[in-house]
Amino acid sequence: MSRILIIEDNADLAFGLRKTLEFEGYDVDIAEDGPTGLERARAEAHELIVLDVMLPGMDGFAVLKRLRGSGQQVPVLVLTARGDEADVVRGFEHGADDYVTKPFSTLELAARVRALLRRSATAADEAESRIESFGDVEIDTGSRAVHRGGEKVMLTPKEFDLLVALVRRRGDVASRTELLKEVWRYANADIMTRTVDIHVAELRRKLERDASRPRHILTVRKAGYRLES
Repeated sequence: MSRILIIEDNADLAFGLRKTLEFEGYDVDIAEDGPTGLERARAEAHELIVLDVMLPGMDGFAVLKRLRGSGQQVPVLVLTARGDEADVVRGFEHGADDYVTKPFSTLELAARVRALLRRSATAADEAESRIESFGDVEIDTGSRAVHRGGEKVMLTPKEFDLLVALVRRRGDVASRTELLKEVWRYANADIMTRTVDIHVAELRRKLERDASRPRHILTVRKAGYRLES
């Protein structure tokens, strides 16, 4: 039985989500504010977190940023009451795996939860302890650890998945659509195309000697990206 943490301050919504997910067969915990949610996420084992953006004490973006900063890889589904592109992009920048905009149907949310849990289980099954490298960067695909010049580099889960997708192509061009399908499981939302670009920019900032003049993570004009060793 998968264990899910809901971080949501609206008691009625949290109750409804809990009942929906328990009906689906999940074990559900609830935290009613940001600090409590962060503490429980760090101290307890969960297979997935449902995280509201607007929370008392600490907003969802801050919770997500601190969670990823501490190395937590648990999938996170963000709930946002605002459909603004900036909110969605910000969530992905901080390491969100998916999002749902309020109001949403419980059927939609349950489907997103199932999909995230399936992807997480598949990734765990397929993980190989293999070392990849380019330049002075070394990647352990099994432990999901990345080092540059011998120093550990902290990547968000999606940054790591994107990096591996590029490394495995080894010089071949990956289009944004291909990367959306492989890393995010989306193909048609324009907002996601910007998200790919943002994540590539972060990889360059963390892994290139000069992010403004990258030597390894390269843009192929009107085609996508490729990685050069």
